[in-house]
This record gives sequence, C-alpha cells and structure tokens, in this order.
Amino acid sequence: MGMLDHLWLGVQAVFLADPAFTVLGVGIPITILMILFGFLLGIVVGATPGLAGPMAMAISLPILISIFGFNDDAFLPVLGCLIGIMKGATVGGAVPAILFNTPGTPDAYMTALDGFPMAERGEARKALRVAHFSSASGDTFSDIVLVVCAPFLAILVEAYLDLPEKTGLLILSLAFIASVIGGSVGKGIISMGLGLLAAMIATGEDFYPRLTMGNQALAEGIPIAAAVLGVLILGEVFRSLEDLRRNRGSGASATHSASEGSGRLGWPLIKGLSPIIARSAMIGTAIGALPGVGSTLAATIGYTSAKARAQRRGEAPLGSGVPEGIAATEAANSSVSGANLIPVLSLGIPGNAAAVFLILAMDSIGGFNPGPAVFRLEGGVEGEGVNLELVLAFGLFVSMFVANALNWTIGGVFMRTVGIMARVPKERLLPIVLLLTLTAIYVQETALVAVWITIAFGFLGYFMRRVGMSPLPFVIAFILGGNLEATARQAFAATGADPFFLINSPIALTFILLAIAIVTYNLWKTK
Repeated sequence: MGMLDHLWLGVQAVFLADPAFTVLGVGIPITILMILFGFLLGIVVGATPGLAGPMAMAISLPILISIFGFNDDAFLPVLGCLIGIMKGATVGGAVPAILFNTPGTPDAYMTALDGFPMAERGEARKALRVAHFSSASGDTFSDIVLVVCAPFLAILVEAYLDLPEKTGLLILSLAFIASVIGGSVGKGIISMGLGLLAAMIATGEDFYPRLTMGNQALAEGIPIAAAVLGVLILGEVFRSLEDLRRNRGSGASATHSASEGSGRLGWPLIKGLSPIIARSAMIGTAIGALPGVGSTLAATIGYTSAKARAQRRGEAPLGSGVPEGIAATEAANSSVSGANLIPVLSLGIPGNAAAVFLILAMDSIGGFNPGPAVFRLEGGVEGEGVNLELVLAFGLFVSMFVANALNWTIGGVFMRTVGIMARVPKERLLPIVLLLTLTAIYVQETALVAVWITIAFGFLGYFMRRVGMSPLPFVIAFILGGNLEATARQAFAATGADPFFLINSPIALTFILLAIAIVTYNLWKTK
C-alpha cells in the first residue's frame, strides 16, 4: 500500500470509526467528540490562572486510558482529546492576560503588555479577536509544516542513521535540552542526570533489579506516570501553595472598562497584521521544531521582532496597547505546538511539557512507537502491507486539523465566554488539582505505592523549582533514558562489542562533538 492509501485509512479512522451516538441518523465519531471535549476543556483551563494545558493533560490521561483501555482503538480518541486540550489551552491563555492582566504563563505576559491596555480603553473584544485570529493562524501554519516535515525528516533518519548514530542523536538531544532550559547549564545537566538515574532503577537486562536498595516497591521500576506527574504537576502545586501562603492578602484584583463596539476585525486591520503574524508563525515553528525550546522563547522573539519593526517604521510602540503586540505574541506561541511534534513523531524526542504527555499516552496505550519507523511503508510502495503506525500518524494529523477547524469556528466565541474563570481563586483550584492528580495516578496504577511515589517526586519537583532548576530536562531524560540505554546496548552488540562505536562512526562522532560544543558554548555565554 502506498502513502495515499495510508492517508485515506487515517481519515477513515477519525471520521468513520464506531460512533459514540447518532443525531438524526448521523453517527458522531468518538474521536471527533473527544477532540471537541478536549478543545473546550483546554480553553477553560487556559483561561484560568494557575492552571495550564499540560496540567489538564496530565490529569486527563490516566482517566482517559481507564475509560478507553489500552487497545489500538483507544489511540485516536485519547490523543485527540489531549491535542484538543493542548490547542484550546494555548488560545485560552490570552483571556486572563487581556481581561484581568493576570497572565498564567510567561508568554501570556507578552500578550498582557498590549492586551490589557486595550481592555482598559474598552477594546477588550477587539483584543480577544486579534488574539484568537493570530493564534489560529499560527497554529494552522505550524500544523501544515508538521505534516510536510515530519515524514521527510523520519525518512532521512531511517536512511542515514544506524544504531550508533541514533545513540549519538539521543545524547545530542539531551545535551541540547539540558543546556537551553533553566537558565543554568549546570542545573540543567544535574536535572537531566537525575532523570537518567531514575530511569535506570530496576531496568536494563540484568538478572536482578538495580538501584532499588532492596526495596520491593521499586523492583519493577518507577511508574512513568508517577514520576512525570509528580515532578511536573505536584511540584508546581506545592510551590504555588507555599507562594499563596506567603503572599496571603497581598493580591489585587484588576478591572477594566466595559467593552465598546463589536470588536470585529476589518480587512485593513487584518491586512496590516498579516506580515507580523506570518513572521511570528515562522519564528515559532522554527523554534518549536527544536527539542526543549518552548513557547516562551518563541513569544519573546516574536514580540521583540515586531517591536523592532514598529520602531523602524515609526509606528506606535508595542506595549502601549496596540493589536500588533498581541498578534506577534499569540502567533508565535501557538505555532510552537504543531512544530514541537516534528521531533516527537520523527525521532521520538519530546520538546515541551505538552509533548511529554503525548509521548506518555503513546507509551501507555502501546501499538505506536514514535520514531523513524512510523513513516515506513511496509512491503514497499507496490506491496500490500499496512503500517498501522503510519495509519495512526495520519489519523493524528487529521485530528490536529479538526482541532484547528474547531478553533476557527467556535474557538473565538467560546473563549470570550470563559473570562469569568480568571476570577476563580487559586486557593480553591490548587487543592482540586492535587486531589485529581493523585486520583488519576491511582486509577491508572491501582496501587497505593504509586501514589506515594508520585508525592515523593512532587517534593523533588518542588525543591528543583526552589533552587531554580527546571524539571523539564529531568522528565525528558526519564522518558528517553530507557530508549537511550536500549539503543546503546544494541549498537554495542551490532558493532561486535566495540567500546568506541560512537567514535568510529563519523556521523555519531559529529553528534557527540556538537553536544560538547553546545554545552561548552552555553557555559561560556553564561560566564
């Protein structure tokens, strides 16, 4: 079967699967329903300060798996819901930043610089429409690049990289992530090292569990969901609860004047914003394709680029309440989400927290191993074999475009109705998040020891944040640790037990030298 045949099967898997229910005799596919549910949930989460898309994805994943199970039929509904949450939270994050000057993420802070002054002038509806149009445009562009580039990159990797080269590529990716995240190369490397150490517990090919210190609870290894949710979610909840305790009574509520007019975007405004949106979308896509570089950097560079453009043209400066600032930020941070799946699907390397939970879902359900083999045509172009992973990959692409269609049609309307969520106090939200996370872990693992492991990793994530150490290198290293060890063992065996297999391969040696150069450069830049 050829590529187009797999594409058609992917479309059928989304639109012609067993319907959840029928309306007037028309079946509603379960995948479409889950994308819609996830998208609406993502907007609500994004519009609520203190919550974030990855947090909702983390809580939803174990619950979704417990509902749909671990078979192939669960893949697209579960991943569709997570993708909907990811995209909805991205566009919804502009709501509290514009209406109440309470950005929930660093990149939403850039949106607030111009969005909140517009809201104070009574242009809140216009600001929200600009944010929605820019976010949807950047997201759509990024998804198109994903569909084009991910198969191409995977084919190149499969054609030119063998086991030693793939080992070197994993090392390069980890070095890059550790160097660029967290502001300190040393802390990033320590975080990565802790993740690799945790991944080595009770794994490998030995006849006895290693690094368990005789603890029977660790004999089967650390549950990946417990470690990831503990470090990423509970660690943030613990830190936020302590910050609330310290700052009790010091918060101030922001208000703005009533919104005037319909806020519709006329063609002259859209035409003027289009170059800014296009530039920011390309910036965000390029940054998102790099493992470990998230939307904050994309939003910062997109905003800075638009600010320099306004200065050159003698236009109103960004930060004074102009639509160009909102457009530049929202287009840049939204275009990261699609591009970040390029290394996920083609290399199996997650780049941000949202991609981590997509990888976690793929690993939990099984039947889909992200990497170069996903885009391989079994039996050749003339053969009759079907690559189920390729069908699921195309189904995933279709799901992303369905989420984009929802964003263009109902996203703007729904995001303007959830502004009230920005008034929900964190004191009520965070305990709910804590309880839901622990419940989700127990639902998936059905063992109380998994809950204690999650809490332990939650305290680890808390201390990492308190010392200024990003937990993301830890999580990505924990996820990639098993793959790195397995690939290195296979490369060692395939080269006849050559201990210098990374040096004897020119491409692998190049990856190792690049990893050393990246770490050295970032250390030098910090000094």
